[in-house]
Amino acid sequence: MSRRRPRARVAAATAALTLLAPMAACASGDDGGVPTINLYYPPEQNFQQVVDQCNTQAGGRYRIDYRVLPREADEQRVQMVRRLAANDDGMDVLGLDVTWTQEFAGAKWVLEWTGQDRAEVEDGTLEGPLETARHEAKLYGAPKNTNVQLLWYRKDLVPEPPTTWNEMIQMAQRLKEQGQPHQVLTMGAQYEGLVVLYNTLVASAGGNILNAEGTEAAMDEGAVRALEQLRDFATSGVTSSSFSNAMEDPVRLDFQAGNGAFQINWPFVYPAMQEANPQLAEQVAWARVPGIDEGTPGRVTIGGINLAVSSHSKHPAESFEAAKCLRNAESQKFSAINDGVPPTIESVYDDPEMDEAYPMKETILEQLQDPAVRPLTPAYQSISTVMSAILSPPSAIDPPATADELRDAIADALESRGVLP
Repeated sequence: MSRRRPRARVAAATAALTLLAPMAACASGDDGGVPTINLYYPPEQNFQQVVDQCNTQAGGRYRIDYRVLPREADEQRVQMVRRLAANDDGMDVLGLDVTWTQEFAGAKWVLEWTGQDRAEVEDGTLEGPLETARHEAKLYGAPKNTNVQLLWYRKDLVPEPPTTWNEMIQMAQRLKEQGQPHQVLTMGAQYEGLVVLYNTLVASAGGNILNAEGTEAAMDEGAVRALEQLRDFATSGVTSSSFSNAMEDPVRLDFQAGNGAFQINWPFVYPAMQEANPQLAEQVAWARVPGIDEGTPGRVTIGGINLAVSSHSKHPAESFEAAKCLRNAESQKFSAINDGVPPTIESVYDDPEMDEAYPMKETILEQLQDPAVRPLTPAYQSISTVMSAILSPPSAIDPPATADELRDAIADALESRGVLP
């Protein structure tokens, strides 16, 4: 049965991108002749210590001032886009979500990393995070941290983790028949989390949402197979009743309460579970996110933050130097151990100090070495908005019809490059 949605719904979702937030207060200027490097970065509990260490290493040549962005990603982007579009020179180093780097580069709001600066960033950095920081073969961001979801499972219920989605569904169905905790918990609400889930399935099926150049909607056979898998999962009887409204933290809490046998979520769930339910935590193990086909591992969508230098910065040289310090191996190790954000520099994973804080580091690294990257285009925010609207609710997906609807909506969204949020 066809499941075409009214175009008005997608149009309304796109229109949401035009909502504006009040502009943040302008940053203070230089202090006593010492350049102030204004760092706009998301909240990270212990990141001020990294900033302090970099200020010490600067030896008075400049001072980094950490200006904490709002917690919500959309609000972060609104603040930065409005100020950059207004040629505000009070911003120097920007912490960009990996999905924004292409947009900011395409709009010429951030400077290219070149020469020795680029060489230092690329040396030893994982290719997946680097791919998110490039635009038209040029580097516009320095990957500071990455992120990747894992399969968390109850080893007291499941001796070995599933390797495919269908196997996981069948395991969950058997547990349900036995009256055991059985649910497969993950994010299915109409937001970026649903797009991430679908992108993971597309990559795992060997498919593509856009063409290689990022200029046209592809929605090939692998993308259709991913729609089939998402629909089959949503209608299998093993999701939570709130799957179509589920986001990261409610999913964590649901699993933490003992309501699931499987959870696909980010690594932040591990320390939270140890603190909130240590008895359950002893029964929880982790593995790679399942694939679509037997013998072919899943490819998981990566997240993270890239550090970029504003085109309007009054101190670009010092800003590039500051950004390199903030994301060097020592800084990344500190942030990984103290704030739980996975490094982008591969050698950090070999450091013995990572063993206790990141017992799942080998699995994380495995997935990071063959990751799924979200569609690389300056129009990604528009594409994500229309995709989440069309994919929701997943149980109503009609694969061929939904693929056609996505192809048309993505083609429209590609024409809205540089649209302000």
